[in-house]
Amino acid sequence: MDRERLVFEGWIAAVGTGSGTRVVVGHWPRSPFGPFSDVMLERADGWRVLLAPTAETAAYVSAVYHFDEVRTVTVQVRAHDRVWDVSAGPLALSFTVGRRGLLGLLLRAVPRPLARTTSWAAVADVLARFMAGVRTRGSSRPGVRQWYAAGDLRPIVAARARFDGRDLGPLAPVRPPLRFGFGSAPPAPSLTRVVSTVERAGPGRAPRGRGRLRPSCGRH
Repeated sequence: MDRERLVFEGWIAAVGTGSGTRVVVGHWPRSPFGPFSDVMLERADGWRVLLAPTAETAAYVSAVYHFDEVRTVTVQVRAHDRVWDVSAGPLALSFTVGRRGLLGLLLRAVPRPLARTTSWAAVADVLARFMAGVRTRGSSRPGVRQWYAAGDLRPIVAARARFDGRDLGPLAPVRPPLRFGFGSAPPAPSLTRVVSTVERAGPGRAPRGRGRLRPSCGRH
């Protein structure tokens, strides 16, 4: 059976809120679908929502991860200095990124060619297991394998968010662990630079052209 392997390069931001809603933003300047961003949101009651910009990206992401609801909406991410603003249909999120800690500095020191590989993701998985719920390789669905190769990590130190017109409360840990896939985000709100590799069984889809990394995002 053929296997399809697609690679996504960009950033993942994960925040918790005082209301119990947790939000994960994927910002992918380089992907087989071209540049795009998507949002995974889990409410306090466990209801999982995907906000994706096109029917194509919504279908792909929902075939890899688990959701109770999928909405196709306009998703925009703007980064200026340390502040990121995210607009995704019913969600408005703004967060501020702090200075790198020791782990972020260590990840930045890993040679970029190595940091982009699935081999590095496998090595990092050993360390990731010291953080509750965090994994860098695994499977979310039968026939799917995934690797997250991290190249940078910065804390998120402030955030405000509204969803469906309701304020979600102050920044909080990402708890309980998220249930979209095989692993959760780190409990401490964070912004991670990552190369995500997804392999699926079945006939391959001819990817569209890879998007270019936007220079403005390289500062982060």
